[in-house]
Parts: sequence; C-alpha cells; structure tokens
Amino acid sequence: MNKKNINLAIVLGTLGLFTLFNSCSNKPKKSASKEIQKTTYSSDIIPFSKDWNLILGDGSNAGNALNFEQKDFFYATTAQKKDWVVFKAPNAGDTHGTSNNTRTEMAQTKKWSALTDAKLNATLKVMNVSSTGDARVAASYSVVIGQIHSADGHENEPLKIFYKKFPGHTKGSIFWHYEINTGGDDNSGRWDYSTAVWGDDFSVVGETADTYPTEPEDGIALGETLSYEILVKQGIMYLTFKSEGHPTQIFTKNLIASEYTTAADMPQQTRDLFVPIGQDGVERANAYAGEGLFFKFGAYNQTNGKSPEVNRNWCSGAETHGGDIKKQYKDGNYAEVWFQEARLSVSDAAISNEGYFSKND
Repeated sequence: MNKKNINLAIVLGTLGLFTLFNSCSNKPKKSASKEIQKTTYSSDIIPFSKDWNLILGDGSNAGNALNFEQKDFFYATTAQKKDWVVFKAPNAGDTHGTSNNTRTEMAQTKKWSALTDAKLNATLKVMNVSSTGDARVAASYSVVIGQIHSADGHENEPLKIFYKKFPGHTKGSIFWHYEINTGGDDNSGRWDYSTAVWGDDFSVVGETADTYPTEPEDGIALGETLSYEILVKQGIMYLTFKSEGHPTQIFTKNLIASEYTTAADMPQQTRDLFVPIGQDGVERANAYAGEGLFFKFGAYNQTNGKSPEVNRNWCSGAETHGGDIKKQYKDGNYAEVWFQEARLSVSDAAISNEGYFSKND
C-alpha cells in the first residue's frame, strides 16, 4: 500500500469505514452460532435424587422426579432471577391413598424412627389458595406445605404445616398441627391440635359461609418467602420458622410420650372443633414411638368440593367444575406453592418406605 493509500486508510478507519471498504475477501462469513435451548427441570433446582417419590394432583405416583415435568402439576420456573419448583393441586382430582384432598407432593422413600435424627429444611412461597369454599369450615382456603407422616399403624400425621388465607385478605396465616396417634384399632376419633406461627390458627373461621374473620396483622402475603426447619432428635420435634420482617418462631413437641392419654387432657380448641363431630379419641401413651415416620413437602390442597355436612372441619364445599382441572385453574380453585430449597438429612438407620407406597398408590 503506497503512502497515499495509507493516508486514505487512516482517514476511513477514523470514520469507522475501513472495515467496510476492506471486506472484499472471498471467504464466506461465519454465521452466528445458534444457542442450544436447555430445559431446566425441577431436579436441577432441588436435587431430589432417590430420596423422594413425586405424588401428582391426579393421584399418581410419578416416582423419582429426575428430569421430569408435568405442566398441570409440577415444573420449574424463574422469577426475579431466582429458580423455583412449582407444585400445583386443584380442589378436585384423583387423590392418593384414602385422602379427600388432592396433592402434588414429594414423599420420602425411606422411613425412620423418631428416636433417631432427621431434618428437613425448606424455603418457599405460597402463590395461590382456593378462591372458593365455606368460611365456616376450618380447612377452607388452606394448603399444607410440609409434613411428617407415619408409614405404619393408622398412618396419622404428627406434623402438618399450613398456610391459609381468606378471600379479600392480603395476608394469610401460618400454623402447624399435631394429630394424635389414636389408641386402639379405631382411628375415627383422631383429632388435630393447631398452633399459630404468624397470624391465626386453624380454629379461626367465618361466622357464615361467606363472611370472614379479621385479617391477621402479622400474617404472610401470597408470594412472600418463608422458610421452615423440621428437626427430630431423640424423640423431640423442633420447629423453626423464619421470614424477613417477621419474628423467628421456635416450637418443640414430644413425639414419643403423649400429652393426650385421657379425655381430660383434651385442649379446649379440640373440644370446640372436633368433639361436636364425634372426633373425641385419646392417644396411645407412646405416641409415635415404634412407627416409621417420613417427610413430605409440596402443595397438599386442603380445600375440596365435599359438602360441609359430611365434616364441618375438613369438607369445604368449594367449586370443582366436576373435576375439570383447566376450569379450576382458570378461576383460582387450586393451591400453588413454589419451593426454592428443600434439604434432607436422615439417619443411616432409615429403611425403605416401599410398604406405604404399595398400600396407597
């Protein structure tokens, strides 16, 4: 290139035009590489591995959830640069086992003794509860977001963690239940005792089917993140609840020595809620000792379409559209919970829980 051309190149380069005038190469241009779209599965967010079986809102056991999604009930999503696992359960659908309620839940594949160590940590937010129900029914507008379940005997539940929000309220309540492990062979007299974490407990209901109690000032809004830790150690259950802007709450409960072995031991809450409908049993002295226990977490919808005349604590009479899932999802008749984290730790002495699934699938 002579001096005159060099000077011209400098000028064109300064104007950002050199590349344009010097691009006469016969070499073909390289096309932009296409990005490979990778599906994010729930198991990429929470490592479910072989520790959990996934129960879906159609009553089926999907087994291990590795690289699995089902857009009606269970899938991954991203919001505000965070990944979440979505659990959805309609008011009506096929149910798992003998339950009246639909669930999309993880159920632990092993069971363990309350005398050994077991721990579950979870971080989540509730995104929806049913838009219909009978406000006089304690279970209406609620979803269970974590459990300890017995795999043996009556298969009762020493722990259920609830979220409940009435229509028109901004904030809902978090509370937890202990269900007695009924003495004897007849489990029809079993009952729950409810303890408030933030907001109200299970017993706070409406005066009529469509009137609601006062909104809890210290409640949790839909979409507000919270976490819980369930620790079982030497027969004692330790519960810790945390949420930004709310006081941390800690509770303990003995799982191997009952507080409710006689009728005189019944709390007033039980006398008001359960005794009038014939659930007035007593608990065996050793409570859940001697039974295999296991964790569950997800969305266990407590609102159903059964008539409150059947059971005024658990039958909500909510809209179900005859079990049509798409219609229920369209008008808000479902529960939806997003989990960001679920970490499990159990004793090496834990054994297979296959008997529970064989019985209930």
